Amino acid sequence: MAMEGGKSPYSAAASEVQQNQSSPRKSTPPPDNVEKETHLRFLLSNAEAGSVIGKGGSTINDIQSQSGARIQLSRNFECFPGTSDRIIMVSGTVDNILNAVNLILSKLLDEFYAEDGGEVDPESKTRLVVPNSSCGGIIGKGGAIIRSLMEDSRASIKISPQDNYYPGLHDRLVTVAGALGEQMRAIELILLKLVEDQYYHQYANAPFPYAAFGGVNYGPNGVGGKYQNNRSTPIKEDRSSSVTIGIADEHIGIVVGRGGRNIMEMSQLSGARIKISERGDFMSGTSDRKVTITGSQRAIRLAESMISQKVASVRSGDGEA
Repeated sequence: MAMEGGKSPYSAAASEVQQNQSSPRKSTPPPDNVEKETHLRFLLSNAEAGSVIGKGGSTINDIQSQSGARIQLSRNFECFPGTSDRIIMVSGTVDNILNAVNLILSKLLDEFYAEDGGEVDPESKTRLVVPNSSCGGIIGKGGAIIRSLMEDSRASIKISPQDNYYPGLHDRLVTVAGALGEQMRAIELILLKLVEDQYYHQYANAPFPYAAFGGVNYGPNGVGGKYQNNRSTPIKEDRSSSVTIGIADEHIGIVVGRGGRNIMEMSQLSGARIKISERGDFMSGTSDRKVTITGSQRAIRLAESMISQKVASVRSGDGEA
C-alpha cells in the first residue's frame, strides 16, 4: 500500500484500517478463531515504547480505545534475553489485535523510518515473541507453511534458533520484514496459526517471564498499575508475599527439570518467582531443600500445586527430570 509523503495510510478509523489493510487477499478465517480471545507479543526499543505510550499514557490509551485491544508493556529494565528491547503484548480478538498492531506499527514508521517525500514504502521489521512449542505450526513440514506465508504476504519471515545461552528460555523471535502492508499480512497469517495452537493461550498468563514480575498495563486513566495474569484488578507490589516449602533433596531434580525447563515453565504459567536453596541449605530440622515462592496469593497457590504435582509424579514412578 503506497505511502504519500512518507506518511502512513493507517490513520483512518481502526475498523477501516483492517478492511483496507487486508483487502483483497484476506481469506476469511473460521469465525471461532476470529472471536477467540488471544494475544500477540513483539519487541520495542525503549524509544519506540515511549512513543507508543505517549505523554501520560495518552497514545496507548487512544490505541486501546480505537482498536478495542488491551496493551501491556514490560518495564524499561525487563528486556527480552540477549536484547535491550522491551516486550509489548496486545490482547483481544484477532481483529482487535490486528487493528492495534496496525496503529502501533504505522506510528513507529512515521516517527522512526519514514522520510519526507519518500515515494517508496519504507521497509522495517517486527520481531514477534513466539513460544518454542508454537513455532512448528509456523514452520510446517520441511518449511512448507513458512514458505506459503512468505509467498502470500510477500514479507520475509525468519525464526531464530533456540538460544542455548539462556537455559530455560521457552521463546524464540520470529522476524517479519517488509513494507507495512506486507508485514501486517504476514502477522495476520502467523496470528491465525497461533490461535489454532491449544497451548498458545497459556503464555498470556505470564507475558514477561524475563524478570521477577509482569509488566505495566496502562489503564483507561493512563495510570500504570501492576497486573497479574491479565486480570482487570491491579495488584500492587506490596501485596506480593513469599512462602517457603520443603522438598526432599532427591526430588529437586524433577522440580528444576533439564536445563531448568520445569521450574521456568511453572514460573511462567503461575506468574510466581520460584527459588531453590543451595545444596546443603535445608529447612530447619529436616533434609528438605527450601523452595521459596514469591508473588500474589493466587500465583503462589498455583505454583505450589504445580510443584506438588511434579513431586507426586516422580513418587509414582512416571516423572521425568
